[in-house]
Amino acid sequence: MNKLIVVTGGTKGIGKAIIDKFAAEGFDVFTTSRNQNDLEVLKTEIEAKFQGVSLHFHQADLSVRDQISQCAEAIHALTRPVDVLVNNAGLFVPGAVMDEKEGNLEFMIQTNLYSAYHLTRAILPDMIDRKAGHIFNMCSTASIIPYVNGGSYCISKFALLGMSKVLREELKPHQIRVTAILPGATLTASWEGADIPAERFMKAEDVAEATWAAYKLSDHSVIEEMLIRPQLGDL
Repeated sequence: MNKLIVVTGGTKGIGKAIIDKFAAEGFDVFTTSRNQNDLEVLKTEIEAKFQGVSLHFHQADLSVRDQISQCAEAIHALTRPVDVLVNNAGLFVPGAVMDEKEGNLEFMIQTNLYSAYHLTRAILPDMIDRKAGHIFNMCSTASIIPYVNGGSYCISKFALLGMSKVLREELKPHQIRVTAILPGATLTASWEGADIPAERFMKAEDVAEATWAAYKLSDHSVIEEMLIRPQLGDL
């Protein structure tokens, strides 16, 4: 049986690139999105492109606690071990702390942090029982360098990096690896309409290749934090 990777927010950008890479390496996939049609299109695409690979999905808004639980139940219903968990679901809403829209902090925390926290807690018991698994948390350069108009997004990504550090320490005795990925500006849908040359961005496929490389290390090693920036630096 193929190994299984769970990637939240997998229909676009970095999440989709990671799914493509791991599917190419023979992994079955479970993914989520808020858009049912996007999930159906992705399933058709991946299963046609990679023979012998299955893509399972669950439509959910992972900023909503009950929908995270329903997503976890759908994963458990597969009755198979999760080898890799990529907490990729996230959202950016611009704004400064002093004047951003009321509720922006709560929304960013729920989407960018709580989704990863609760889904990880749901999947961890089986990983711990098996003493196997790799958790990737999609952080950001905004996890270490605040920027103007980053507001609650930066706060949430700082928190996600903190969670990654805590998990790393807690899971050492259980042989479960934890990697925080901190990408800089990547050419995804979130940058659509920006008047910036494409060559100033990283490719989502490069982040996926780096994720695969971190996973492929022997059990003797772990990349705790992976900071990736465009060749010419931050935008």
